[in-house]
Amino acid sequence: MMIKTNLPDFTIRFAEKKDAPLIVKYIKDLASYENELEDVFVTSELLEKNMFDENGAECLIGEFQETPVGFAFFHNSFSTFLGKPGIALVDLFIEPEMRGKGYGKAMLSFLANIAEERDCGRLEWWVHDWNESAAEHYRNWGAKMIKDIRVYRMDGSFLEEFSKQF
Repeated sequence: MMIKTNLPDFTIRFAEKKDAPLIVKYIKDLASYENELEDVFVTSELLEKNMFDENGAECLIGEFQETPVGFAFFHNSFSTFLGKPGIALVDLFIEPEMRGKGYGKAMLSFLANIAEERDCGRLEWWVHDWNESAAEHYRNWGAKMIKDIRVYRMDGSFLEEFSKQF
């Protein structure tokens, strides 16, 4: 189902299993932009299983004149402080030649609408320190940076070894 936006010829739809290769492309494009391509191991098969078959995440596809131009990848979260679910936006990416037209803002606004419809208490996402242009957009739209919190990650061999220490 295509959702019309306030922007001419720009629609948003929920991704389907058949979109897995497109989502992988966008993940790799974003990782390349962030100089992290060497950290990407996702495949279409992994997405099909973990995202679609196991309902591990959701994705919106933004289309201009019915041609995909970007995506917003997200999953459920939960706020213990609010006692309510939330939405964690993992990736938001618009094709470089399509930026500056409001498509990213429209997708984030639609995701906020989903959060409201699902009675979520929060919509959260992460921004690289160096990506000041994105951070400025988010602040202008009313988002705020959480002070005094840093994201920590454990993966690979560290995750494996630490998992055995209980």
